[in-house]
Amino acid sequence: MEAFLGIIIGILMTLGIVTYFKSFKRKQLVKSQSVLLLDKIKTVCKFITVEGDFAEIYHYEDVKERFLKLISSKKKALVVINAKAYVGYDLSKIELVAENDKKKILLQHFPQPEVLSIETNLNYYDKSDGLFNKFEATDLTDLHKEAKQHIQEKIPESGLIEIARKEALETILLMETIVETIGWKLDYSALKIEDKPIKKLQ
Repeated sequence: MEAFLGIIIGILMTLGIVTYFKSFKRKQLVKSQSVLLLDKIKTVCKFITVEGDFAEIYHYEDVKERFLKLISSKKKALVVINAKAYVGYDLSKIELVAENDKKKILLQHFPQPEVLSIETNLNYYDKSDGLFNKFEATDLTDLHKEAKQHIQEKIPESGLIEIARKEALETILLMETIVETIGWKLDYSALKIEDKPIKKLQ
């Protein structure tokens, strides 16, 4: 009887382990599929044509005054910013009209190049606290924001926008290839790519 009971318990445990691993694998598959889908959506909507590397030195200084401004305390840091800026096109902003009878897609509007993202890596040197003005976690967060803004302001003079604007036709030709794979044609003959100010990254 004990042997029979042991066999039953063993079978139940085996079934439990198998069920657990199957559900675990199923969750992994669903997660992988969702990640893949999100990557595809991002690739289609945000088309990066140019990327640029920046290395900047940023001087940070903050002064606080106490006792009717008779005593001041200064914290400062020398920040080396290594950043990568991605410039390209948000393809969700294009305007397309389909002519079903002619199997033709009319491209009526193509967006301006814009800064799609900025990745920053900060290294701190010569970092010093004041007597009653010390570095806090919020200061480092603000420093990251200031560093990103600093790089944002450097992008227009870097030439990345002009390079991306020249890549507009290449982007349109890529869209044309995609359209042609299903037997349609992309008509962009009436398209005008205007020279407008660059939209800043929010």
